Amino acid sequence: MKYRHFKKANLQVSEIGYGMWGIAGGEGGWNDIDSSLQDKCLDHAVKLGCNFFDTAWIYGRGYSEQLLGRLIRRHPEKKLVVATKVPPKNREYPSKRTDDIQDIFPNDHIIEFVDKSLSNIGVDSIDLLQFHVWEDSWAQQKDWQECVKALKEKGLVKQMGISVNRWEPTNVIETLKTGLIDCVQVIYNVFDQAPEDELFDVCQQLGIAVIARVPFDEGSLTGNLTLNPDWPEDDWRHSYFVEENLKNSVERAERLRADLPEGCNMPTMALKFILHHPAVTTVIPGMRQIKHVEANLGVSDLEPLSDKELSMLREHRWDREPTWWSQ
Repeated sequence: MKYRHFKKANLQVSEIGYGMWGIAGGEGGWNDIDSSLQDKCLDHAVKLGCNFFDTAWIYGRGYSEQLLGRLIRRHPEKKLVVATKVPPKNREYPSKRTDDIQDIFPNDHIIEFVDKSLSNIGVDSIDLLQFHVWEDSWAQQKDWQECVKALKEKGLVKQMGISVNRWEPTNVIETLKTGLIDCVQVIYNVFDQAPEDELFDVCQQLGIAVIARVPFDEGSLTGNLTLNPDWPEDDWRHSYFVEENLKNSVERAERLRADLPEGCNMPTMALKFILHHPAVTTVIPGMRQIKHVEANLGVSDLEPLSDKELSMLREHRWDREPTWWSQ
């Protein structure tokens, strides 16, 4: 496993981290979970060198945070980096341009969920706390700024981050310039290359860490997505892969598969693409099986993309606009 510098925190984090939404299951998540594998997958990731774990209260309504807490207690000899998120008070993802921050992240709500996360994980301080949605129009609002400063001064939160709304990578840039944000989490993958246009340059100039999420485009870039998926009825993916998105995603994935060099597989190339960019600090695939932990973390030890491979992958850029199903 290779490690990259989380600049403002002065931490070395595994360039492939662990996204903990999928492993938690439960309400609003993936529901084809083998609960007997949850701890085993997380332990195996630690064994293979993973030290960055990204969770959120909303993942299982605290359960994913509890999984992370158990992991930390099983590995007291390791420094495992804890990243979690405050949910929007109205529980709507993403936020809207018309939202008032006082309805989404009032200070008492932020503090309430810091306390919940500390209790669920069983730690005294959160390495990285993130707002789970964001509007850049909130950048100069003083209340959230003072709250962030106070949380850091009290030692309850070490670093502050923002998880950017889907397909809105510039909807955070003015906020980054306040100097109060240490990390940005953004969708970045073979299809979603837009963060390269502006956001990554700003992050590199300001020394802000970048977490790349959704590396497999919610599954289409694994090459396993079909037009007739067999997900459980209440699985989150039904609400994202509506008919128009499912068809387009499968067709684009098939075109990508046809362009891959012989012997290459899609998940490996997808992760290599993300890791090629120097602005990326870590990428956080979700992993619900041991074989996925081994395959994904193993990419860190492989040769990087060639210029020819990178050029080919760039041809598969897919620019999309937020819509009703792109939560």
